[in-house]
Order: sequence, then C-alpha cells, then structure tokens
Amino acid sequence: MSKKLFLLDGHALVYRAHFAFITRPLMNSKGWNVSAVQGFMRTMWDMMQTEKPTHIAVMFDPRGGTFRHEQYEPYKANRDAQPEDISFAIPWIVKILQAMRVPIVIVDNYEADDVIGTIAKQAEKEGFTTYMVTPDKDFGQLVTDHILLYKPARMGNDVEKWGPKEVCERWGIKRVEQVIDMLGLMGDAVDNIPGLPGIGEKTAAKLLEEFDTIENLLANVDKLKGKQQEIVKTHGEKATLSKWLATIDINAPIQFDATAYEIEPFDREKLLELFKELEFRTLADAILRSP
Repeated sequence: MSKKLFLLDGHALVYRAHFAFITRPLMNSKGWNVSAVQGFMRTMWDMMQTEKPTHIAVMFDPRGGTFRHEQYEPYKANRDAQPEDISFAIPWIVKILQAMRVPIVIVDNYEADDVIGTIAKQAEKEGFTTYMVTPDKDFGQLVTDHILLYKPARMGNDVEKWGPKEVCERWGIKRVEQVIDMLGLMGDAVDNIPGLPGIGEKTAAKLLEEFDTIENLLANVDKLKGKQQEIVKTHGEKATLSKWLATIDINAPIQFDATAYEIEPFDREKLLELFKELEFRTLADAILRSP
C-alpha cells in the first residue's frame, strides 16, 4: 500500500478560507463569523475523502519571530495585523483537529514552511509520497517526483498538483531550485522580501536562463548592459539576502515519526459537541456519518 503523507500549511489555509468568504461571511445564530473554520475544515475533509492519505499533520507558525527576523527585521513587517475573525477561528480549528486526532506541529523560531520542508524531505527517504497542502507557490522549490505541491480547489478551479514539470513551467525555469533565485531577483511583496528594484518575473526568468543562479549573475555582472548592470551592481547584496530569506530551511530541529502522523479514529463525541456549538450541521453529517 502506498504511503501518502499530507502536510497542511495551517495559517496559509486559514487565511485563504477567511478571504474566500470575505464578501459573504458565514455567520451562525450567535453572531460568530465561522467562515475560516468552515472553509478550512471543508478543504481538509474534501482532501481526506478524495486523496485518502495514510498520514497527515497540520503545521502552524510559532508565536513571535523566527530566525529570518533576527537577520532581517523588516521580514513580513508590511503585513496587516491578523484579522480578529482569524484569531477567533484558529483555536476552534485546533480543537477540531485535536478531536480528529490530527497532529499539530509548531517549532519555535521556524516557520511552518521550514517544518513542512524538513518533514517532507525526511519522509521521502522513508518511501513516502508527500503532498504539501498550501496556496503558497514558494513551496515549488521543494518539489521532487515524491514531494508534490497540492493547491486546494478555489473559486471554481480544481485542485492542482504540481510536480517538477509544473513548477518549471509556471516560473519559466529549468530546475525547481531556481524558484529561490526567481524570488531573490523579483522579491516577494507578501513577505516583504526586497529583490532587485525594477526586476519583474519575466526579466528574472531571462537572467536565470542566461546565468542560472544569482551567484553566477553577480559574478558576471560586467556582461550586463546599461540600467540592468547598474541595478545589479548597486543592489546585488539585496538579491543575495532575498534569496536567503526565500529559501525554505529543510533542517529544522524536528524528526519525522511516521507512527505519530498515522490517521486515527476520531473522537466522535468531542467532534459532535464542537460542531453543535459552531452550528456546523452539514459538516457534522459528512464527517460523523463516514465510517
């Protein structure tokens, strides 16, 4: 039987669920906005029904900063404060996951991305096919034939599963590792990664086609012309820093333990109690009627 491990990017999926309902929030009779809880659980349950994982875990970011903030204080500093409805949703999601006996993994000083990357690489060595469940395209850098990016369905679009071919096509690159160089050159406004001023995705892809990596580009800056040469000469260290910030650390201090991630029978009584409180009748029916 094939071993299928699903690692969910907790915060990213909660945010995505919240914003999917932003124009028409789901309110229960208590006046609670339960959009993010409902959206997250629906995505996860549909995935479990369709994909039949043998192992599963949800990774969340730790409170406070990570090692990236120590090196570069503005990292993610441009983000708005977490919406109250998300702060309300996360504890409920945690309670539901606990009742479903799904492991919740948080490692101090490391982002969920790093924990997912570390576990995925370790599980690959143990013969698992791992699906990184996230809307975040940065995870493309980790993809192999046995580690896939799983982008949940959204707004009428089907689920997407990206292997090396899809990642390279999406970015216009030759190797998945170049995702980091792409982000290093063009930056990432969402994470406040600076990149090089005036360098967008198309230019970044052209530069990598010619120079392969940021390091090689910086070593051959004299081959560039005019404005481009000036940008790379003046801001080269920004590209190096940005590449470092965009690199998912696959050596987070955590050890993959397959038995801990096995799918287990749910605590059905606890789930029923939580679903009643949240008024999730349809979801309760779907999940609690399943064998």
